[in-house]
Amino acid sequence: MAKPVIMPKQGQSVETCILTKWYKSKGDKVAVNDLLFSYETDKAAFEMEAPAEGILLETFFDEGAEVPVLVNVAVIGQPGEQIAQYYPGSSSPAEETVSGEKNAEEKKTPSVSLKTEIADSGSSDDERIRISPRAKKFASEKGVDILNIAGSGPNGRIVVADIENAIAGAPLSPALTIAQPPSTEFTEQPVSNVRRIIAKAMHSSLQNSAQLTHHMSADVRRLLEARKKIKEGLASGKEKHDITLNDMICWCVIKALKKFPEANSHFLGDRIKTFNTVHLGIAVDTPRGLMVPAVKNADRMDIRQLSTGLRSAADACRKGNIDPELIQSTAASFTVSNLGNYGVEMFTPVINLPQAAILGVCTITHRPAEIWNNQFVFVPFIGLSLTYDHRAIDGGPATLFLREIKDQIENFSL
Repeated sequence: MAKPVIMPKQGQSVETCILTKWYKSKGDKVAVNDLLFSYETDKAAFEMEAPAEGILLETFFDEGAEVPVLVNVAVIGQPGEQIAQYYPGSSSPAEETVSGEKNAEEKKTPSVSLKTEIADSGSSDDERIRISPRAKKFASEKGVDILNIAGSGPNGRIVVADIENAIAGAPLSPALTIAQPPSTEFTEQPVSNVRRIIAKAMHSSLQNSAQLTHHMSADVRRLLEARKKIKEGLASGKEKHDITLNDMICWCVIKALKKFPEANSHFLGDRIKTFNTVHLGIAVDTPRGLMVPAVKNADRMDIRQLSTGLRSAADACRKGNIDPELIQSTAASFTVSNLGNYGVEMFTPVINLPQAAILGVCTITHRPAEIWNNQFVFVPFIGLSLTYDHRAIDGGPATLFLREIKDQIENFSL
């Protein structure tokens, strides 16, 4: 009996996934656990294995399609088996004419028929405009006249890419094509799904909270001395864990959060949720965009366990196999964003709502400091930038919390 392959649901908040690549084609023989396709959520990448043995009888979405979760993506069975009932959004075999019309824009929403010929009532077949529902909506939003656009989809159907090309100034139709030299003044490209989500989150954070940033510096001679000992231990074989400066700073932040729990909280509008344990979020720069995974129960770890947890979370983000639940903004109770490696001396980090605060860690700079009786030396200081939601925390407690981080750093010991 034929078996459908559905798009998995990766996390409670995930509603759609991007189908990135097919490893098998229609008509291929597949075995259980063969790789069928890869797909992405807004932050993580996954691979789907074949749940059954047989022939890949049909695939319902092309590469690049945005597919709702728990919707049939393909069907596996034996030649000659009926598969009409497995087509997404279909009610009868007569309405399921997918062959030659497998366009990602037409198959994204299961409630929309896979046939996408759009025509006003009373129009003739010659006047009929072939356009996908999403492309038609996009053209309407952008005020683009679809009458002069030549579709690049199946049977000349207009898809979203054609609308984007029209907006960017690409030729509208073969009849209207005018030879023009390529422009070197600028380039344009559609906003990626990940960038769109990041932009929405950042804008929402600044628009829906009262953010204020305090800056302070901490003497890092103790941290640098500890780092030197770690490197020497690694070289001699006495030390197995490569504890970084960022690991040490996060350790100090966790200690400070235990003393100032109001910073270890979520502001939820009508209430404040204060956590009894620290779920530490760390900002990770990846090729696909910014991710903020949470290291759960970080306050219950020693510094070596914390270092391992931080490194594992960052690696999982860069490889694209992080647990989607760990990159939700609600997964962490407080976040650290370190731009010190980039040489940034001061910045204003944006809060990952509903968290009440975020710490920005800056680069180390040397400046004169009095050591005794008007005697000055150049001392390494690290910049600390605390952004907090003034709705949840007042300026006084926020400053005391930041000073506690400073004190923990200046009195650090392995």
